[in-house]
Formats: sequence, C-alpha cells, structure tokens
Amino acid sequence: MKTFIPEGYESLLSIYDTQKAISLLHRLFEDRLGALLNLYRVSAPLFVESNSGLNDNLNGYERPVTFDILRSDATAQVVQSLAKWKRLALKRYCFFPGKGLYTDMNAIRRDEDELDNLHSIYVDQWDWEKMILPENRNSDYLKLTVMDIVRALCDTQETLQSIYPQLERLGKFDRNVSFVTSQELEDMYPDMTAKQRENAYVREHKTAFIMCIGGKLKSGKPHDGRAPDYDDWSLNGDIMIWCDWLDCAVEISSMGIRVDAESMDKQLTIAGCDDRRELPYHKMLLNGELPLTIGGGIGQSRVSMLLLGKAHIGEVQASIWDEETIRLCSENNVMLL
Repeated sequence: MKTFIPEGYESLLSIYDTQKAISLLHRLFEDRLGALLNLYRVSAPLFVESNSGLNDNLNGYERPVTFDILRSDATAQVVQSLAKWKRLALKRYCFFPGKGLYTDMNAIRRDEDELDNLHSIYVDQWDWEKMILPENRNSDYLKLTVMDIVRALCDTQETLQSIYPQLERLGKFDRNVSFVTSQELEDMYPDMTAKQRENAYVREHKTAFIMCIGGKLKSGKPHDGRAPDYDDWSLNGDIMIWCDWLDCAVEISSMGIRVDAESMDKQLTIAGCDDRRELPYHKMLLNGELPLTIGGGIGQSRVSMLLLGKAHIGEVQASIWDEETIRLCSENNVMLL
C-alpha cells in the first residue's frame, strides 16, 4: 500500500488535543489490559548483546541496528522485539502461572520497505508476556486471551469517545472476534495474495484473529513470516481491525503461545536455523529451563490511529519520512510529528 490521503480527510482533533488524547489512551489501555490479563508493568531494555540470542530475527532478513560500546568488548543490538527477553524476565523475576508483565518497546526497523500510512521505521508497542500451565497450551486459551485484548481496546475506545465526543463519528470496534486460520483463508480466496485475503475477510467481519502463521500452507508458501524461536506456529496469530477511512485491515497485534522445547526443535529445523541451538537462550529453552508463556506486541501508534481517526501513522508518532510522503501530507494538511 502506497501512502495516500483519503479524499476530504480532516483530523477530528487539533494537534494539541491529539497529544493529550494519545497520553490518555495509553493510560486507559494499559490499565485495562493489565487488569484483564493480570499483567504488571516492568522496565525493559532498548538493546541487548548481539551474541545473547535474545534479539528477535522477525522474518529473518531484517538487519538489527548494531553498535559497539566504548568501555566494553560487547557489541549491542537495538531490540527488534522483546519476545525472548520477556520470557527470560518472567523466570528471573520469579513470576508464576497466571501472572505476567507488560512494557513499552521501542525499536528501529531499518529495513522496512513499506513506508506508508501504516508502516514506519520507528516501532512503538506494548510488549506483554504471561506465564501459563501446560494445559493452557491450546487454541481455546489463545482465543480467550485475544478476546480480552479486544475487550480492553473497546473499553478504551468507549471512554475516549465520552471525553472527545467528536470521535463518535468513527463508530465503534466490533467486540465480537471472528477466528480463522491462515489455511482457511487460503482455501476461501485461493487466487488472492495473503494481504488481499486479510482485507477481504476483515472487511466482512470487522474484528478478526488470523491464526496459525509461519508454517507453509497447501500452496507451499506461509501466510506470513514468523521467527521459528518464539511463537508456536500452530498457536499464534494476528489481531486485525477494519479501518473504514483507509479502506483496509489494520494489524494491531502479533501474538501467540510461545514455543516449548518440542515445537522450537521442530521449527528451527524447518526454518534452517539449527545454528541457533548453541545460543544461551535457546539452550535454556531446549533444556526446559524457561517457563511456558503466551505473549505478543500491540502497536501503540496503530491503536492511536484507529482510536483517533488518523490517516497516517506519522500523525501519532515522530519518525523520518521520504520526500514524497512529506510533500503529499503537506499538500493535504496532514501534520507529521
């Protein structure tokens, strides 16, 4: 999707009220999410040592931002997500099943090749992780967790619209989540790309969770890429919300039940990443030394866009944009922060 501004677009809030509303929605959503999922806020790193195995490889081709440290022999990497760090933190901080943590995660995606209304090189999200029992490693538990996240989002929207009535014209999110697997999507829309399938399905169902992402489908291709060492590809997915003014589905969260020793062993081999087995984090997991968890990330800027009716992610976060995007936004009175 290339950057575009909807015809007749006008921000519902002034730049001043936008900043106030972003601050408010962050507090509202964090409180509701923490209450529903039993999460506590913790501090998290901006970077980790490059040889720790704690950084995420995402789709496998993104280059992390790497730098040396003057008074140390270590080389550090800006985190790409905190999926592995959070799981280790739950162990170190002595959490127990049913309890979890959340934190602010900020990252730089230097290889982001889709700078548009929804994509930026700057990533800001709520990262969360929760300890679970072996009997929780199933799709029913995953679905209940997804419904709690959507509930927190809808509750935040209702409170925000009561404070800023002009936002009511956006309508309200559908609290009813439609669940569908990536294979079911391919079977429904065999002649479409993965992104087109998402748009076709979410246009109809408004709020959806697309499950089982990472493994190959019948077509021989995965619906989307997933690192083999954090989500269990059979127990993960994306939360998608339909955005009327952008006429597309917006992914607000990638999440899932995390790999156990058995599933990571299998996925590392499938992905051709057996070399990771020697990294400290991976050794701990394969030896059964880390807790079973569920977790994910929830995009802060994308949630802000949807709740405030913004057309471009640059209206709710400060980043760097190409000249064409800057020109287009300037001509259409879209203020990039």
